[in-house]
Amino acid sequence: MGRWGKCEFSELKKLAENVNALKDGVANEFTKEIANEIAMRLLRRIKQKTPVGQYTDGRTGGTLRNGWAIGQITQKGNSYTIEIINPVEYASYVEYGHRQTPGRFVPAIGKKLKKSWVKGRFMMTLSINEIEMQIPSIVTAKVWEELKRCFNVK
Repeated sequence: MGRWGKCEFSELKKLAENVNALKDGVANEFTKEIANEIAMRLLRRIKQKTPVGQYTDGRTGGTLRNGWAIGQITQKGNSYTIEIINPVEYASYVEYGHRQTPGRFVPAIGKKLKKSWVKGRFMMTLSINEIEMQIPSIVTAKVWEELKRCFNVK
């Protein structure tokens, strides 16, 4: 019978440990990290689209834009839910639009109202649609990055 020689299995053992670490607890932490990145990108996009008030006396608003925040990121089964909140009381009116009474004088702006319906800006709705199209590429990039780290590829 022939002799096979010596084999070094330390690298193979390291690979097995990395794969087991991925399987055990790192995967859950990894998915939370991806959900958090998606939430941050969504928040940034919403803030960019949120209008800022320009006043006649030179002041600039920003209360609505600064009010956006990430709420809880919850997991139900295999899916995550990201909660984006804005506690400013008029946020829904700017998002979806609102009714008003034409002809009514508003002292704050010094004008009479002309339209019966003010269209919404849909800053959150549009941002969600944009981010949903980017989610596959974000997840793919993160998975490749994690696999490279796991398999120690440089």
